[in-house]
Amino acid sequence: MTKTTPSRGRRRAPSRMERAAGKAAALQKPRVILALLLLLGLTSVMLLDGYLRGEVFSDQRVRDSAAYDKVPKTILEAGPIFTSSNGTVDPKSVPEKTIVLTFDDGPNPTYTEKVLKILRDNDVPGTFFLVGSMVTRYPDAVKDMVDQGNEVGIHTFTHVDLSYQSTARVERELNQTQLALAGAAGITTTLFRAPYSAEADAIDNYSWPVYQRMAQLGYTSVFIDTDSDDWKQPGVASIIKTATPKKNNGASVLFHDAGGDRDQTLVALPKYIKKMKAKGYTFTTVSGALAKDRASTAVGRAGAGTGTGQQPIDQTANGGTANGGTANGRQPGAAAGTGTGTGTATGASATSIEQAAHRKATGATLYEGKALVAAVALAEWSMPALASGLVVVGVAVMGRFAMMLVLARTHYRQRNKRRFSWGPEITRPVSVIVPAYNEKECIENTINSLAQSTHPIEIIVVDDGSTDGTADIVEAMRIPNVRVLRQENAGKPAALNNGVRNASYDIVVMMDGDTVFEPDTVRRLVQPFANDEVGAVAGNAKVGNRDTVIGAWQHIEYVMGFNLDRRMYDLLRCMPTIPGAIGAFRREAVLEVGGMSEDTLAEDTDITIAMHRGGWRVVYEEHARAWTEAPGSLKQLWSQRYRWSYGTMQALWKHRKSLTDRGPSGRFGRVGMPLVVIFQIVTPVFAPLIDVFTVYSMIFVDFWASLLAWLAVLVVQLVCAAYAFRLDREKYRYLLMMPLQQLAYRQMMYLVLIHSCITALTGGRLRWQKLKRTGEVGTPAGVS
Repeated sequence: MTKTTPSRGRRRAPSRMERAAGKAAALQKPRVILALLLLLGLTSVMLLDGYLRGEVFSDQRVRDSAAYDKVPKTILEAGPIFTSSNGTVDPKSVPEKTIVLTFDDGPNPTYTEKVLKILRDNDVPGTFFLVGSMVTRYPDAVKDMVDQGNEVGIHTFTHVDLSYQSTARVERELNQTQLALAGAAGITTTLFRAPYSAEADAIDNYSWPVYQRMAQLGYTSVFIDTDSDDWKQPGVASIIKTATPKKNNGASVLFHDAGGDRDQTLVALPKYIKKMKAKGYTFTTVSGALAKDRASTAVGRAGAGTGTGQQPIDQTANGGTANGGTANGRQPGAAAGTGTGTGTATGASATSIEQAAHRKATGATLYEGKALVAAVALAEWSMPALASGLVVVGVAVMGRFAMMLVLARTHYRQRNKRRFSWGPEITRPVSVIVPAYNEKECIENTINSLAQSTHPIEIIVVDDGSTDGTADIVEAMRIPNVRVLRQENAGKPAALNNGVRNASYDIVVMMDGDTVFEPDTVRRLVQPFANDEVGAVAGNAKVGNRDTVIGAWQHIEYVMGFNLDRRMYDLLRCMPTIPGAIGAFRREAVLEVGGMSEDTLAEDTDITIAMHRGGWRVVYEEHARAWTEAPGSLKQLWSQRYRWSYGTMQALWKHRKSLTDRGPSGRFGRVGMPLVVIFQIVTPVFAPLIDVFTVYSMIFVDFWASLLAWLAVLVVQLVCAAYAFRLDREKYRYLLMMPLQQLAYRQMMYLVLIHSCITALTGGRLRWQKLKRTGEVGTPAGVS
């Protein structure tokens, strides 16, 4: 009854296996961490992009009106420029016949460059109040803006109403915009304009503390005298008329280069500039207007004592210095010492005066700014790619569901016709091979189930070096037609090969040592061999311990994911895997393809693909059922699925040449391999995008719309699962666990697959991992 056979085909000595196992164990943690870091990186990119687009931490509140009794009257009647004098607000006005063109809400990829061209063609500067998030997205436009001689100011980072924000949020908006400017143009600025601000008389009790804080921080707050109302798109003529100052007054005039359709602005702006020049107006920046105001004041104070007004004057603007130059509307690029108005000075060009609010960014500010711009560029590139990937994944998932439903239905109808037959009934004996390693909890149930088989069989138990007395238990059962082969521990493939070599019959059935068969399982499983083209048959593996949460999740997966898939692959003649728990082979076919290989951890997938490439047909027999003990803990489940996923990748890589083969081998390469790669690797790897985007949308975009979309996908999955349960005649009550499976179990499977991909890319190797068994799966009659 007992025969000891020396093991063959051992890949390495035990000491080497132990060393390899230790190395693999040492590599697991870093790879898990790397997988989690990838997920964290994806989340960070999404949050950054959402923050830039006003989806994350967005505050859309805008204060319409409020009391202003706490605002000094001198402030309400002054302006439009409030400089900082020793930390207090110091109002300044724009000199007569001087216009400060200001532009809000940019930069914009469409309109800003066109506005800059208009200013350049008309030889006038502008002051652009920029939104920091837009600066990080379009840094080149900001650099062009500064290089052209224009001045820039802060318009916050996310365009929020600061009167609603905390002091910390206000300073964060400023600092982030300064970093954006540093990264885009290598400068910072002392100019500030609050979003939703207008004339100085609109300051109220809520916004006044904000401007006081700006003065304490050294910022110059800039309001407007005249609003072109171009954002209302009232027409070109109306824009020009509204933007024109009364009489000969100087003015800070508001236009927009972003925030909507600005086509009317582009038409009105050059006409407006020509009109105002014809009236004798000069154009400058905020700093230029301040310098011109101080120059005029200094000339006036000099009086008749000098009469020339050419003595040196203080050209400090916004807390900075611009030593010398003309301060009366100097155009960008004009030569030093010339001007269009009265008063001269020496030393600096007009451009330095008109950009006196700028500071050169250095040190940490510069490098942090460049890092911010680079991060945003990454997010700007990544998010469209991720969104496209999401569409592809969504289409692939829905396409897979559709294919499974249609092909599974067709398969069921074909195989369950009354007249369907594989050929003459197979009644001859077959060999059943049971590889066993430390299976004392389960082996007795397994052998007892085989002993009840309605088909004549011989049972070959290959004890793979068990240390728990597994072989002794089998021998003590004294069941006829049972042989025990003992070998040193060499792994499951070696044990199966040993059983195949010692099999007495031409058909061999392979099963796991923790699996039990129904009485007619073997009979049903071998009937397809009546067709001479069939070289292997996959049976219907069932989860026996399905009454736990983890077991129920795996039960759903087995019925829907595995068995429904096998129906589809069977019709397409590209079955990728015969389950280790239940499969039958022609002995000659197994030997012909070289037996069970130790090259991969998924020897069942490896041998299945090898059978295809050998010209054999592999089919699925749904009525041949086997009950297996699924992992009972998350740790064991992770270990098993990690090995499956990684082994599948190894097998696909091993047989990659099937892609270019002809004949049956090429059929699997052209049909089966792409489907397996798409549906079992690529789609699951990127499937977390769906969940991450869903969670993101629920939190930051539209909770109810996102929830409804998620529920719609869940309903589709439930429909597919219910149909799979109907075909397998399973009880629907387990589908109640499906929503929870989508929230927890599926995420774990994603991480397992990502972990496996990282292992494959880094070239790691794993040893065979024995799962802990309980023996709770008994005879089929006891399973509900």
